[in-house]
Amino acid sequence: MKLDALDLPVLEPRPMPGFVETPQIKQLIKRSLIYIEAGFPVHFRGGAGTGKTTLALHIANLVGRPVVLIHGDEDFSSSDLVGASEGYRKKKVVDRFISSVLKVEEDVVKKWVDSRLTIACEYGFTLIYDEFTRSRPEANNVLLSVLQEKLLGFSKGQKDNSPYLKIHPDFTAIFTSNPEEYAGVHKVQDALRDRMITLDLDNFDKETEIAITQAKSDLAREDAVKIVNMVRALREKGLYESSPSVRVCIMIAKSLKVNGGIDYRNKFSRDIVTEILCSQTSRTGDMKNKNQLRTAVKELVRIHFNGKGEN
Repeated sequence: MKLDALDLPVLEPRPMPGFVETPQIKQLIKRSLIYIEAGFPVHFRGGAGTGKTTLALHIANLVGRPVVLIHGDEDFSSSDLVGASEGYRKKKVVDRFISSVLKVEEDVVKKWVDSRLTIACEYGFTLIYDEFTRSRPEANNVLLSVLQEKLLGFSKGQKDNSPYLKIHPDFTAIFTSNPEEYAGVHKVQDALRDRMITLDLDNFDKETEIAITQAKSDLAREDAVKIVNMVRALREKGLYESSPSVRVCIMIAKSLKVNGGIDYRNKFSRDIVTEILCSQTSRTGDMKNKNQLRTAVKELVRIHFNGKGEN
């Protein structure tokens, strides 16, 4: 199938650059592919920075089919997923059966345009519905029959005037979401959650976080270890408003790389680390919490960047 000829909004599957596969991640991928092969959609649920979207894209590459990507949106309706009638199509028929008589018929009808869910279902592509709980539950109701009965229903007068579309056997669905306590997130309908297998993602183990931090920043392993140890120590203290994820490790590592590497003696470097940690762990900006957090962060920076932290 030549995707260019079809002019469809799809992504070609390709390896994720710099994707890290530690034993923990390999096991997670293996389970996900088993569920997909068994015919079930997978749902990665976790906090910000836990790698949900990256993991979904990597697994879609392993599935090997073209990818349709949707980002959840509060303003979505079911037509944003399925499609809608847009514009008009004009059909003109000229009848010259009798040479002396000219008969012209014109028919003007609305033109149906498939949206991304319909495209994925019809061609058997892999659907990645990123942050799907940011869409209102009623917009996602159309997924119920797609995932269970393998049918996509249409209202009268919609796509080809057909009541439904039979889902292509190669269709695969991968969902991601934040936990329900996150702002802007809707509760998942029980019926929809029951149709997918949810894998809860938390912070990775230490070795995985080190490997990811090093791969994403190109810092030396010993420097990546210091950064990860510091961030994990802050988690253990529990003084944060928002738990620091491996994304924070990557932010620190990349910024220090640009600044020439880790140098505790350089106050500017220490300020970079402190600022990133505080910005990513303080949600409300409350001054009391902010000052308490900054004090704790400065102490962790002193310990782990002064050569006294655990290696």
